[in-house]
Amino acid sequence: MRILIDRFIELLKWPAAVFMLISLPALIKSFHAFQFMTWKNLALAVGLWMFFLSKSMSDAGVKANIQIIAHEFTHAFFAFLTFHKVTHISIAGDNSGGEMSFKGKGNWLIIIGPYFFPLFCFFCMIGIWVYTWFAPMNIILNGILGYFLGWHIDAVASQIHEKQTDLPKVGYRFCLMFLPGANLWMLGSVMAFNSRGWEGVFIYQRFINYLNAKNFDFAINFIFSLF
Repeated sequence: MRILIDRFIELLKWPAAVFMLISLPALIKSFHAFQFMTWKNLALAVGLWMFFLSKSMSDAGVKANIQIIAHEFTHAFFAFLTFHKVTHISIAGDNSGGEMSFKGKGNWLIIIGPYFFPLFCFFCMIGIWVYTWFAPMNIILNGILGYFLGWHIDAVASQIHEKQTDLPKVGYRFCLMFLPGANLWMLGSVMAFNSRGWEGVFIYQRFINYLNAKNFDFAINFIFSLF
């Protein structure tokens, strides 16, 4: 089962990269066209600002250690999702990095996961979803989600560099094609959830598909108009 899943995910590698690349115009446009300008996303922005404010006052070693923990646990999260048994997670004593090992060959999603998937945001979203079963949503929760979104943005920005050992494993060309769109997709999805819950996420995905279809029609009509 695990081997079949790995092979299937490997088959999706370049289609996913191409899809994210051609979706970039739609993803960029969505931040203007989708109804993100709500009081909930204002609270999200305040929470994001609070993260960067607290970052300037926090201990650099502690911050680096938590980022490494989140990074390795995101690797482990995708390993678990693709039926790999995680055997080892460790953090270097000097906060220079970490290591996660698992059984099986693995796949590109396990390797690249920390560079686009906001693990803390995801579990915060699950927590908010459960909370709202029993109580109404409030701006404090929106702010907390914004704080974790800030954490994700900062972590991705600090971890993508030429000395990063994960990126060569999947190829720099793949990273250039996949990561910009994947990060915008995740950012839009978090903001859509913050506005309308999980329903908002599904609406946002349909909106991206709609924009992609419009862009495709425009490109086809433009090409045929040249002849």
